Amino acid sequence: MTKQLLVSLLLLPALAFAQAKKAAPKSTSPDRDKQAIIADLDKRFAEYAGLSKQIWDFAELGYQEEKSSLLLQEQLKKEGFDVKAGVAGIPTAFVATYGSGKPVIGILGEYDALPGLATEAKPDFTPIPNQKGGHGCGHNLFGTASVAAAVEVKNWLKAGHAGTVRIYGCPAEEGGAGKVYMVREGLFNDVDVVLHWHPGAQNAADAGTSLANKNAKFRFRGIAAHAAASPERGRSALDGVEAMDMMVNMMREHVPSDTRIHYVITKGGEAPNVVPAYAEVYYYARHKDRDILQSVWKRIENAAEGAAKGTGTKVEWEVLGGVFNLLPNVTLAEAMHTNLKTVGGITYTPEETAFAEKIRNTFPDDQRVPITNAAQIKDFRDASESATSGGSTDVGDVSWTVPTVGLQTATWVPGSSAHSWQSTAASGMSIGQKGMIVAAKTLALTALDLYNNPALIEKARAEWLQKRGANFKYEALLGDRKPALDYRK
Repeated sequence: MTKQLLVSLLLLPALAFAQAKKAAPKSTSPDRDKQAIIADLDKRFAEYAGLSKQIWDFAELGYQEEKSSLLLQEQLKKEGFDVKAGVAGIPTAFVATYGSGKPVIGILGEYDALPGLATEAKPDFTPIPNQKGGHGCGHNLFGTASVAAAVEVKNWLKAGHAGTVRIYGCPAEEGGAGKVYMVREGLFNDVDVVLHWHPGAQNAADAGTSLANKNAKFRFRGIAAHAAASPERGRSALDGVEAMDMMVNMMREHVPSDTRIHYVITKGGEAPNVVPAYAEVYYYARHKDRDILQSVWKRIENAAEGAAKGTGTKVEWEVLGGVFNLLPNVTLAEAMHTNLKTVGGITYTPEETAFAEKIRNTFPDDQRVPITNAAQIKDFRDASESATSGGSTDVGDVSWTVPTVGLQTATWVPGSSAHSWQSTAASGMSIGQKGMIVAAKTLALTALDLYNNPALIEKARAEWLQKRGANFKYEALLGDRKPALDYRK
């Protein structure tokens, strides 16, 4: 054997090792990868805080989130995602994808504001003149954290791992049921697991459910007349609304006690001396059982028809939204809870503590909890058989289409209520932004568990199929209507 051949043979293992090392991912340790994600999100805190504040300033209502949606899309394009805008017939909805193959992990993001609640990011109520909405549910944080998590997952995939990450830009969660149209369009059909989160006043990742919801605007039409000179010629549309409201309020005694019904009169007339020819009332009904919800809803419709007959008016209604209850997944919730404990809660600076104390002092005595609760992680609860929230979400429809899991983080001062000026204020400053980063870290770490452990996905899917039932067939509660793009106008 020649000396040259001997040297070549000795070098072969070293060359093969070098090539394998070059082709392998930068890190083969899940724990090391997770710590790298946590560190990177800490490093990019100011960047994502700035994005969330821009969306907070925009405060765009459902289906009107042009600037908010575009801002998040531009961030994702810059990070190398393939972005498809205007999906499901909704101009402000988008889907952004990176990677290829299985598993496909979806992350939900929201960015719509609520009507009213426009206040400065201060610890006292300071209205913002001429601003229609405010982020009292923290969706400016929701969309930003989800994008941040997706970017971290993208970076991990880019390092040499297999799979796809997909972020869904979901408009009009607040009553507009944006995700329902996306589900109906089949945009989740190839997804293995969906992750989501929501701003809140505590840190928790429970296996909980929510209330199914159906809502509509009931529009009464009557005959205008002079209310003093010739009232007999008129038929008051407002009478129709008020008669309907009275009948529904009497009905409350005779529906299941955990039913929720609420309404607001959105149009009641222009002047007291004119019999109103047009009036409108906006109704929500909720229950954890969709069948019970549908039966209650039918009685609300009957009340509307009876009110119209009794007042000599006409009525029609438009169903604007309808969402399923959340289908909880204990398997996924336990995994997310573990990652939330790894991330931990948030601690306040002296300035944030002073802000939080002032906010806390605006609460009734029985709602004041220690502000240090923001640093705690709530014990895991399997509340999958009962509604752990009085609210509703269009994530419910997603959860019946693909195994889904979520969490909440302390973006608001502990004790705060959603849809309040206090939550709006905290969502626009560092307290909310710190909680947002806790959510981004937890989402990204949970995604890594799913990519690294196919058995976790299989177990979650088996639980999901068992709870959903063998004969389940998805039918949207809002029917086959097109997106209600003008419901906030």
